[in-house]
Formats: sequence, structure tokens, C-alpha cells
Amino acid sequence: MANSIKQSAGGLALQITTEARNAGMVVEDNDGAATRRAEVYVYGFDDLLLLIDSETIGVSHRAELVTAATQDTNSIHRGGLATIEIAGNGYQIQLPGCQDAGFRLGDTAPVSVGDGVLVIHDGEGSRLAGDLLTLRGEQVSS
Repeated sequence: MANSIKQSAGGLALQITTEARNAGMVVEDNDGAATRRAEVYVYGFDDLLLLIDSETIGVSHRAELVTAATQDTNSIHRGGLATIEIAGNGYQIQLPGCQDAGFRLGDTAPVSVGDGVLVIHDGEGSRLAGDLLTLRGEQVSS
């Protein structure tokens, strides 16, 4: 089940524990302690947020993903850099620019997962999320 956007000390955030692990944005040791928490670029588009691992995805691949999302949505909004944070027994990410992209406190936010990429959408953006993950898969395999 998708988590809801919540208020945190730094602004609006989303719990992404499982998703961050699956995307390789969090690495843990055998004791479950985080040995890596990614710094992430957060890009906003109408009803969609694209989170890209700044350390594992090169500039050209990042540009290709952002361009694809911009062309599909005919939009781009202010975003920013965020670091995956420890929150309770898991991980969360601040969502700079999420309100400009149409997300509000309490909104349910499905997350699609790719290698070094998370796509947060409003449910209606699931097709574009899938397209972006397909593009990311092609980048990884090339």
C-alpha cells in the first residue's frame, strides 16, 4: 500500500523504506545499520516527482530522464537536492517542490522503483512512471 505524504521537521516528506532499499539508494550492513543513504535530486512535474540518485546516475542519463518527463507532462517545477533520512524504523525523503507539482499533505503517493530512481505519482501517472523506468532500464543495460 502506498504511503501518504507527511509533515516532517524539514517540510513535506514521504516514507520510502522498502522503495529506497530496492532502488539501491540505501545500503545496510548485516546488522541493519545504514552504510549509505543516497543524496537524491528531486525533480517536480505535474502530478509526478522524479527522484534520481546523484551518486550513481550520470548527468547524461539524468538529463534524458528529466527531458522525457518534461516532454510527456509539458511541465517542470522547482525541485532540489535531498538526502534519504532515518525516520523511525525506516527511511524517508524530503520532497522539495512537491506542492508545485500538485502533491499535498496527506496525499497517497504510489512509488515506482528502478535502479537508482524512484517515481512518485498520483496514480494517474503510472504509465509515465513505467515509461521512465523502462528508459532507466535501457540506460543500465547499455
